[in-house]
Amino acid sequence: MNDVNPRKGRIQTVLGLLDPHELGPTLMHEHLLIDLVPPKLAEDADHDQTEIDLCNCWKINYGQMPALKNYRLDQKDVAIEELTEFRAAGGAAIVDLTTGGLKPDPEGLVQIARQTGVQVVMGCGHYVHEYQNPANAHRSIDDFAHEIIGQITEGAWGTAVRAGIIGEIGCQSPWTDQERRVVHGALLAQRETGAALNLHPGRHPDQPQELADTIRQWGFPLERVIISHIDRTIFDEERLLRLADSGCVIEFDLFGWEQSAYPMSDIDMPNDGARLRMVRTLMNHGHGDRVLISHDICTRTRLGRYGGHGYQHIFANIVPRMSRRDFTQPEIDTLLTNNPRRLLTFV
Repeated sequence: MNDVNPRKGRIQTVLGLLDPHELGPTLMHEHLLIDLVPPKLAEDADHDQTEIDLCNCWKINYGQMPALKNYRLDQKDVAIEELTEFRAAGGAAIVDLTTGGLKPDPEGLVQIARQTGVQVVMGCGHYVHEYQNPANAHRSIDDFAHEIIGQITEGAWGTAVRAGIIGEIGCQSPWTDQERRVVHGALLAQRETGAALNLHPGRHPDQPQELADTIRQWGFPLERVIISHIDRTIFDEERLLRLADSGCVIEFDLFGWEQSAYPMSDIDMPNDGARLRMVRTLMNHGHGDRVLISHDICTRTRLGRYGGHGYQHIFANIVPRMSRRDFTQPEIDTLLTNNPRRLLTFV
């Protein structure tokens, strides 16, 4: 990066550049438009006639009833309605981390941002191996880096809409060689552009630490690397604090997921009360400036339209709960405004 780069010291939304002070309370890990259907099931999803409603949303959430349509957020009118409620509850900005393999729609995000007045920051890069274009198998680290740099500086996925953060970059456990090359390329792109980087770890409690250790071994700094989904991955204080001590940013991004069942893995999920306790633990150990909270909404049943909590939940429900749990207003501001502001500002 050089001093004439227009992004340095600013935040890049789908509608253009902002000065950092213009960014209000922000959710750092969401999806407004996404197709999370596994590629091998795409044809089945095309023919899925299941209508999601209040009579079946609980069964779908618990994994009792299949509904592939649930994994497609492709209704712009619903996203606009949900973000209008989000804004009324106190939210101002959202980061959409829909990356390659998940059918990102940059121009759709532009439309949503214009109609709602919500500041939308778009991610870039590639999701986990299973969702990636088969052509990625033959691509080099430098090739991935060049692609991601272009998505930030020129435009992403065939449009002129520019990304403002890298990620979420997908990994499995164990992660594949292809995923390692994408992550390495993303780190090179981060060094070149000054953007923050969000990583999606595999579902093993030691993989977030493996990612952090590998990044350090490769010679890259960790202070602008966000590791997502910690609340479905790490369940003990020792691992949590060891990861925080590495210097990375820890993201609890499944707020609103109140049931213990998690259809994608045989684990017992925490509820929002447990998430707040983990956040408090990190703050008590001096890590408050490296914590983010969000919902990671990526299915219809988590939207208010279909019986879920929606993007408004943290502002409408969790912030008041935090105040009752002796979180100070400066601490709440750190989580929802100051940390996002710092991480989304290009350096």
